[in-house]
Amino acid sequence: MPYSVEGKLVVAISSRALFDFEEENRVFDARGERAYIDLQYSKLEVPAKQGVAFRLVKKLLAFNSAGAQRVEVVILSKNDPVSGLRIFRSAERAGLPIERGVFTRGRSPYRYLDALRANLFLSANEQDVMGALDARFPAARVLPESAQADGHGDEVRIAFDGDAVLFSDEAESVYQREGLAAFTKHETVHALKPLPPGPFKPLLEALHRLQAAAGQEVPMRLRTALVTARSAPAHERAVRTLVDWNIAVDEALFLGGLDKGEFLKAFQPDFYFDDQRGHVESARQHVATGHVPFGIANQGGSATR
Repeated sequence: MPYSVEGKLVVAISSRALFDFEEENRVFDARGERAYIDLQYSKLEVPAKQGVAFRLVKKLLAFNSAGAQRVEVVILSKNDPVSGLRIFRSAERAGLPIERGVFTRGRSPYRYLDALRANLFLSANEQDVMGALDARFPAARVLPESAQADGHGDEVRIAFDGDAVLFSDEAESVYQREGLAAFTKHETVHALKPLPPGPFKPLLEALHRLQAAAGQEVPMRLRTALVTARSAPAHERAVRTLVDWNIAVDEALFLGGLDKGEFLKAFQPDFYFDDQRGHVESARQHVATGHVPFGIANQGGSATR
């Protein structure tokens, strides 16, 4: 029978998200594709340094066991196939059992996400990420300059913003148009009405299916957090929405305008997803961070809440 990814958590990841290819990318920008390919080929035996999403990928792959492969990681890259040689070799030397890759040599690779049944796409290219989001796949632009959290070797920690990430941007649109008072009133009035899903609801669902499937068979655990600018009384609609979806998060931080960076530093996630550039800039100083270019806050000139 052909190999199937059905039922697995599938992460599609670009080479620059998994490995630190910033030096090589500067060569591409300055001298073009030929120089870039030659450089990658000349460094075939030089393992690439870890990139911003490396720790997340390594921990997720630890959910696999001899009896069950629950996580599939696929390289989905605009790199050329020659450069792909170094990527696969670097993954092997880093102990990452990655067997599959798609290399499109400059063309947008997100069109393969459906065939891969991908639950997440991570890339350093914003246009590719926006294309994936338009196609309704959870996707984020990684920030290669992000810091890395330490510790928690036996636990995958992932943190999500709420509006325009786990939830739709319905409520955020009210805030952007009419301000905080109108937002608070709107969310209080609609506290019993579940928020529409945002782009990352399917990922949160898939992560919890992964944890349930693994049970106690593997030592790796999963811990999730909602980190939101909401505060009481607007917190109630967010909590009730998760209850309606039958999805639990382990921690919920309702910060009401407090800077998210210090709280994320304390939680130490392996990755954090947020739609607002101001929050992303604060977060990336402490933890691996992905920008989700979705919703009204990414339509230009919007305030940060």
